[in-house]
Amino acid sequence: MGSRLKNIQARAAEHGRLRTGYTQGNRPVRSATFVVTSHSEEHVRKAAELWGGAPEQWTPLNSNIAQWRVITTASSIEALITPGDPLNQYNELWTGGGCQRRCDGETELLTRQPCLCARQFGEDWHQQKKGTVCSATSRLNVMLPDLAGMGMWRAETHSFYAAAEWGGMVDMVLKGTNGDGFVPVTLRIEPRQVVRAGKTTKFPVIVVELRGVTPRQALAGPLSTATALDPAAAGRPALEAPRPDYAAEARACRTVEDARAVWHRANRVGHVARDGSDPLSQELVKIADDIGKGIDTRTGEAPADEPGPDDEGVYDVEIVHDDEPPAAWPEVAAPGAGAAR
Repeated sequence: MGSRLKNIQARAAEHGRLRTGYTQGNRPVRSATFVVTSHSEEHVRKAAELWGGAPEQWTPLNSNIAQWRVITTASSIEALITPGDPLNQYNELWTGGGCQRRCDGETELLTRQPCLCARQFGEDWHQQKKGTVCSATSRLNVMLPDLAGMGMWRAETHSFYAAAEWGGMVDMVLKGTNGDGFVPVTLRIEPRQVVRAGKTTKFPVIVVELRGVTPRQALAGPLSTATALDPAAAGRPALEAPRPDYAAEARACRTVEDARAVWHRANRVGHVARDGSDPLSQELVKIADDIGKGIDTRTGEAPADEPGPDDEGVYDVEIVHDDEPPAAWPEVAAPGAGAAR
C-alpha cells in the first residue's frame, strides 16, 4: 500500500443526503418516506429505480446551486456503517448567517463558554421554540451499497430523541467491532409523537437497526466484508472446497520422497490420518512403495528384469532400492517426530 499524508484525515467523498423532509417553495414539509438529494443526477435516478419516486431538480433554501432529489416511496433503506466512527453530534443553532452555536452538551465551542441554552432555560431547554435554542443535530455517515460510487451518504436528524438512540446504537456497535469492518443496518423512518402541556406533537425519527445479523454476531468482533454485504449468506453453509486429488499427484511423482511429500501435505490439512489407517493414506503408501520398486504408477507396468552382465562381466545399469521400506513412513509423521515436509 502506498503512503498517506499524516496531517490529513482520509475520508470518503459525500455523495448526498438522506432526509426526512423537503421544501415546497419556502415551506418545509415532513416526509414519511426518505428524500434522497445529491449533486449527481445519476445517483438520484438510481435511487428512484430502487426506492420509487420521480427525480427532479431542486434548489435548497438559502442556496443558488441546483441539485437533484427524489421523494421516494420507501420508509426504510439498507445501508452499511463504515469503519471508524460514523456519527457526529452537536447542539447547533443556525440562522441565515450560518452556524451561531455549536455545543457538545457542556461547552459552546465557538465562544468556549458553558452551554448557553442550558444556562438560559435549564434542563428542558430542548422544549423551547425552534430557532431560539440549539437543535440536537446528529449526522450519521453511511454507505449505500446498491448505489454507484464508494462515497458516503449523510443521514441527518434534529430530533432530541433520535440523538440518544443513534448514539447508543453506534457506540454499542463500535464497542464490539472497535471501529473495524462494515456493519449492515437498516435506516427506518418511524412516526413518533409526544404530548406536552396537553398538546400532541407528531414527528418522524430515523431509527438505526441491525440488518441480517444478530447482536451476538455484531458484538463479537468485525464482520467480514462479504457478510456485511450479504448478511443472508452468513446463515448458509459454505460450499466445501473440492479436495485435491492427492493420489493423482502422488502417481505423477518420480521419487519416493516426492510421494511422501504429497502424504504430508494431505496430513497437514487433515485429509489423511497420522497412523496411516485410512484408505487414502494406504493408497498413497502403496504408490510410494510402487515408485520405490520402479513400477510405473500411471500404467501399473512392472520394471523390466534386471539386465545381466555383458561378455566382459559388466552391468549396464545398477538398480539401487530405497533403504527404508516406504510402507513404514506414515509412522514418522506422529507428533514430535518432525518428519512433516
